[in-house]
Amino acid sequence: MNSYSNSRRDFLRAAGFYASAFAISGCAVRKRFAVDEEPEGPPNILWITCEDVSPRLGCYGDTLAITPNLDKLAGEGVRYTKAFATAPVCAPSRSCLITGVYATSLGTQHLRSEVELPEKIKCFPEYLRAAGYYCSNNYKKDYNFIDVNVWDESSHEAHWRKRKSGQPFFSVFNFVSTHQGQINGSDEQFETKYGSKLEPEERHDPAEISLPPYYPDTEFVRKIWARYYDLITFMDKQVGELLGQLEADGLADNTIVFFFADHGLGIPRFKRTLYDSGLHVPLIVRFPERYQHLSPCGPGEKIDGLASFVDFAPTVLSLAGLRVPVYMQGRALLGAQAQPARKYIFGASSRVDEAYECSRCVRDERYKYIRNYLPQLPYIQPSEYPDRAEIMQELRRAVAEDELTPAQKILWAPTKPVEELYDTLADPHEMNNLANWSEYRRILQRLRGVLHTWMLQTRDTGLLPEAEMHIRAEGSTPYTITRNARKFPQRRILAAADLVGKGPENIPKLIKLLGDSDGVVRYWAVIALDAMGPQAAPATEALEGLLEDSCPNVRFAAAGVLCRAGLCEAALPVLADGLKEEREETVLYAAREIQRIGASAVPIVEQIREAQARCKKPDGSYKNNNHAMFIDWALKYALKNCSRRGNSAWLPSFIIGDRAATWGRPYDGMRSDNA
Repeated sequence: MNSYSNSRRDFLRAAGFYASAFAISGCAVRKRFAVDEEPEGPPNILWITCEDVSPRLGCYGDTLAITPNLDKLAGEGVRYTKAFATAPVCAPSRSCLITGVYATSLGTQHLRSEVELPEKIKCFPEYLRAAGYYCSNNYKKDYNFIDVNVWDESSHEAHWRKRKSGQPFFSVFNFVSTHQGQINGSDEQFETKYGSKLEPEERHDPAEISLPPYYPDTEFVRKIWARYYDLITFMDKQVGELLGQLEADGLADNTIVFFFADHGLGIPRFKRTLYDSGLHVPLIVRFPERYQHLSPCGPGEKIDGLASFVDFAPTVLSLAGLRVPVYMQGRALLGAQAQPARKYIFGASSRVDEAYECSRCVRDERYKYIRNYLPQLPYIQPSEYPDRAEIMQELRRAVAEDELTPAQKILWAPTKPVEELYDTLADPHEMNNLANWSEYRRILQRLRGVLHTWMLQTRDTGLLPEAEMHIRAEGSTPYTITRNARKFPQRRILAAADLVGKGPENIPKLIKLLGDSDGVVRYWAVIALDAMGPQAAPATEALEGLLEDSCPNVRFAAAGVLCRAGLCEAALPVLADGLKEEREETVLYAAREIQRIGASAVPIVEQIREAQARCKKPDGSYKNNNHAMFIDWALKYALKNCSRRGNSAWLPSFIIGDRAATWGRPYDGMRSDNA
């Protein structure tokens, strides 16, 4: 038993308060377990997780969903109506779940990377194991860091059944049947793998699907949505089988069961976005009778208070009677250390595969605010893995053939708003951006301030471009260096980032920042100029002075801006040299900039092919399935761009030609997620 495992009574005495009931919106206050009574021993805890599922379940009111097992679980437990992932893709979400620390604090926000954690940050199962729990994981980890000493077993065979007799357990089972990749393939393939496993009455009729307003109503779109509902039914059967094992083993009466998904549906405008469609997840917790005192509600009731993935680790430790480490950034939802419901949840969108992004959001019970720090990039960027999906191909076809309504075209625009504000009660699909409405100014300012404070308090590593984060963290960790003002002057950096999206009157200020002593400040000044497009022409000379900058991200970003302005003579060799860098994170950034400049990259086609070859082993496989693979993907698109001069490959057909001319020539296009 380590220092984190105190008895429940000792913890309460040391903390200076007794366990108390909190009024949680949506359910009645229940009488708490008396402090002087002893619990019947630590509960077993089972996490049942699935991938890529929004709350489209019968127990959440979806009349199309056929989910009898999950509906029964909700009837026996409590259902959270406002539970949210901290990222709209799996690995950043999972790194937060397993540590109780935001991915943006750890530096694990980019999909598929390997980040070092400081020694003091532990995966919470380590504390459970030290307290005598058997911890198993079946099977997915995907934390964006190399974990050690986390699980007694993590494999396809991992199971609570392998523990010692009488030993309490924490077990995770993750179902991949609903992952975005499962909706693809021919009808025959889908029938063989999934459809044939369902009864006729469990299948979903495409004609009965109710599509969200941002999706075009086509036959193929309806078929894909019907498949998704079928997959959710299939997953529900898997949940029923696992719960049946728990019952057969005589463990249902002393096991607290969680069910949740890792983020929203694995289709465009859900996964990878900070809308509720990407972050809102189902969360059901069932308490057996002997642990009903730990539940804030009676069976079958709902909780309307906000819950975040960052709260899950503290919650499990609290339920197990273990002290929550002070470094954890969430709050326990349940158990002796439960805290009042939070006022806000936060989310972050960062690089997914080869597609860079930097957006942050905050949401209260009603309003959502999103700050896009790369507004010059479209919502839907070209990216190898999602572009293979038939749903994406169908949507791109509908875009190309101009079959979208004005409201549906927003998702396919060449740029994003700098700020977005939505009333999720009046506008649950988040279609009506209120950021520029004067009557919502106070709400906008409040949420903008809350998000700004959160980024500072959590020391958002995403303010560092990925390559620079790793450079500065050499011999240390991103978490550690962001607590060093010399390596991370965060207020200056955030102030520079906040200039992104501001008007040309800020050009003199930005030119001055291009000479700042900190490379990341210079980087954000370049990004702010990039976001201005042709209006940033007065900064050309200053940008040319950065082509030999000591910071690779600054060099490559400046070169990209200049190339898109038609000034490639000095800039293009800088990007070509970037492909030869030793650090893969650095090469990827250069590759993506080359992809974005379109046909202007024709003179360096040979260097592009050489860089692709360096991504692979002699047998043709990738050196790794993260950055090396992503570099190849980005350069594959770059070569395609080089073969179609004059095409605006980053832009949908309905807006090609609508952009103003760039600095030196007609706009050439910005050929601008696999979780």
